[in-house]
Amino acid sequence: MSRWRPPSPSSTAIITRDGFERLKTELDHLWHTVRPEVVKALAAAAAEGDRSENAEYTYRKKQLGEIDRRVRYLSKRIPVLKVVEATPSQADAVFFGAIIELENVESGETVRYRIVGPDETDAKQGWISIDSPLARAVLKKRVDDEFEAVLPGGPTRFAVISVEYT
Repeated sequence: MSRWRPPSPSSTAIITRDGFERLKTELDHLWHTVRPEVVKALAAAAAEGDRSENAEYTYRKKQLGEIDRRVRYLSKRIPVLKVVEATPSQADAVFFGAIIELENVESGETVRYRIVGPDETDAKQGWISIDSPLARAVLKKRVDDEFEAVLPGGPTRFAVISVEYT
């Protein structure tokens, strides 16, 4: 018997148009290109004989399981996502889709982020999830507003330098 764990909080089901198109493209690519290739390779590996000592067969089965898991997730997630394309009426405040520049009040270091949906976060590009502690703390703030965000390194004070929308 396994240990009971409370369900994880569901992520916000909003996304930008570009992120939505990327997810649809990924699903299409996995289903129509990658999966058929892996199925062919799996069939070829299975035809080689003894499956118990066939590393290629074991690898392809695992790979097919990972592809099917991702396809199942995308197939369930895409229909519930709400695409947000409109710029908010208050373009000087921070909302979903905003590109913000923040200054760490203590260190003076500046950072630039874009607030996106949880399905399209990318640390290299500076895209943070709207569910992240920093994004939650900065929502509805305006230029020159100061706020405190509780980050993994501890509470940190930031000032909003700029807010823009693409």
